[in-house]
Amino acid sequence: MTAAEIRETSSEPVVSAPFFLRGEVVEGSDARHRSRDLGVTFATPAIDLDKAVHPRTEVPPLLNVPVAEIIDFLVATGDRLRDEHNPFVRDCIDRMTSTHVLPRSVLQAQVTGAAYYLDKRLLETVVEQNFPDPRALDEWIPKRDFTGRKSFVRAFAPRLVHVLPGNSPGTAVKSIAQGALVKAVNLFKMASSDPFTTVAILRTMADIDPDHPVVQSMSAVYWRGGDESVERALYRPQYFDKIVAWGGGDAIDNVIKYLGPGFQLVSFDPKTSISMVGREAFASDETLDTAAELAASDVMVLNQEACVASRFVFVEASPEEVDRFGQRLYERIAAKAAASGDTRPLDGELRDQVDMLTMLDDEFRVFGRTDGTGLVIRSDEPVDFHPINKISNVVRVDSLDDAMRYVNVATQTVGFYPFDRMPDYRDRLASGGAQRIVHLGEAGPSTIGNPHDAMYPLHRFVHWMAHEDGVEE
Repeated sequence: MTAAEIRETSSEPVVSAPFFLRGEVVEGSDARHRSRDLGVTFATPAIDLDKAVHPRTEVPPLLNVPVAEIIDFLVATGDRLRDEHNPFVRDCIDRMTSTHVLPRSVLQAQVTGAAYYLDKRLLETVVEQNFPDPRALDEWIPKRDFTGRKSFVRAFAPRLVHVLPGNSPGTAVKSIAQGALVKAVNLFKMASSDPFTTVAILRTMADIDPDHPVVQSMSAVYWRGGDESVERALYRPQYFDKIVAWGGGDAIDNVIKYLGPGFQLVSFDPKTSISMVGREAFASDETLDTAAELAASDVMVLNQEACVASRFVFVEASPEEVDRFGQRLYERIAAKAAASGDTRPLDGELRDQVDMLTMLDDEFRVFGRTDGTGLVIRSDEPVDFHPINKISNVVRVDSLDDAMRYVNVATQTVGFYPFDRMPDYRDRLASGGAQRIVHLGEAGPSTIGNPHDAMYPLHRFVHWMAHEDGVEE
C-alpha cells in the first residue's frame, strides 16, 4: 500500500520500521505489513533494490580489513549495545513490544544479553574453531602438494542474504557478527515479529563510525516472505552467493525454489529439542527435584521460543513414577513462567488439542491449565502436535533405548540425565540424526566455537577460492 492508502484505510496505530542500507537509515511508510504472531500493523519504506545490492564489480568493503580490526569494532559495538542509555536499543524495545509475543523484560534481556557475544576472546575462538588456518580470511595462503604443484587459497568475502528468525532477537547480533567476521556483503531480511533489532544494532555501529567498512557492508530491510516482486529480483547468483536462512518450514521452502548453480542455501531450519531422563532420577526426592528443575530450565529457554528449548521429555520410569515427575516439572515450569511475566494463553487450535487429551484419562494426563501459565502432558507416545508456549510432553518409556526411535535429523539438542550415561548414547543419537547432547539443564549455553546444526557455519559462508600457480621447478 502507499502512504496515502494507509491513512485512508484505518485509524489503527501503525508502528514504523526503518531500513538500514549501507550506512544510511531510511525512514518511510510506503508499505504496510502485519506482524506474524500478534497481527500488529507496521509500516516500512519502499525497498531501493539498487541500494540493497553491492554490484560484483565492487570489491567487498571488508575484504582487506584485518579480522583483528573487525573484532575490535564488534567489541566496541557490544559495549554500546549494553549501555542502558543507548537510544537505538531503547527505541527498538519500545517498538518491538507491540509486534513480539514475548514481554518487554524478556526482549530487553535478550537484546542486551546477546551483546555479550561481541566479546574479543569469544569472537577469536569462533574464528579459530571455524577455520583450520584463520589467516585465509586475511590473505592468500600458499600451498604446495606432493607433486610439486603450487597454489594459493583464500576464504574470500561472500555475498550473503540472511533470512532472520522472529523468535529470538539475539540472533540478529550473532548474524551481524558472523557476517562481519567472514567479511561478507550482507543483506538482512528481518522478520515481521522483529523488524527492529537488526537496524538498532547497525545504527549503533554507524554512531561509532558511519564510514567503517563493517557499516558499509550491512543492509537490513523487510519484505513479506514469498513476495516474488522482491525475491525474484534479489535472489539471483549475479548478486548473492548464498542464502543463510533461519526459520520455519515455510520460510525454508520458500527460498529453496530460487536455488541453482552458484546460489546456495545454508539452512538453520526448524529443529526440535528433547530431554532424556534416566531412572536414576527416582533414587530419592532430592534427585527427582533436581531432574525436574533441570528439565524445566531446558523447557523454558527463551520461554520455549528457541529451537534449543525442550519440547519432549522421555522419562525412564513406571507409570506411578512418571506422574510424580510430571507434577514436579509442571510446578517448576509454572514458577518460571510467572517470574518471566509471560503468561500468554494458548492459541485456540492448540487449546482445543490439549482439551481433547484431558478427556482421554487412560492415555494422557494433563498437569496445569491452558491459560499460558505452564502445562505438562504425560503420555506413552509423543503427542502429534508441536509443544510451544510453555508446554512439555513427558513421554514414559521402559528404557531410554526406546526413546531412540523418536530421534531424527530434526532433533537438535538432547538434554541428558544422569550425566554419566551420556557416552553410552552419543553415538546412537548422532546416528539417529541428533546434533548436540548436553547435560540436562544446559540446553541454552553452548561451548564457544562448537558446530551449530551439525556444521561450522562460518566455514560454509565463505567463498573458497583457489589460485593455482603451476609446478614448482
